[in-house]
Amino acid sequence: MKIKMKRLNQAMHFEAENETGNTIQMDGSPDIGGENKGVRPMELLLMGVAGCSSIDIVMILKKMRQNLDDIQVEVSAEKEKVETYSIFKTIHVHYTCYGDLDEKKVERAINLSLEKYCSVSKIIEKTAKITSSFEIKE
Repeated sequence: MKIKMKRLNQAMHFEAENETGNTIQMDGSPDIGGENKGVRPMELLLMGVAGCSSIDIVMILKKMRQNLDDIQVEVSAEKEKVETYSIFKTIHVHYTCYGDLDEKKVERAINLSLEKYCSVSKIIEKTAKITSSFEIKE
């Protein structure tokens, strides 16, 4: 796995690109000289939890023969200052699943993802307590 990153201006605006050419823009907050032209790097970590676990959940529910029409995720987190840097102290992931779904199977898929398969959450859980909740809408 490899990424490239380049600076887009003389402030804090950067663009990262993966090996297949997909890009994402990052920026710092205005109080450190950024211009709000991209996501913050810490936000990318939360997006990674949402994306990684959602991919797992879609695959697991498909194997369980569940008819998942859509999934939406909201992640909230609290940071804690440690010396000169910040870490996530708590992360809460809320999933809204759409379709004719068995509640127990959705709960199982979420737990399997966060506790066993999602590489991003497994890395982040070393410093943050990760909790989850979900709702099903038809």
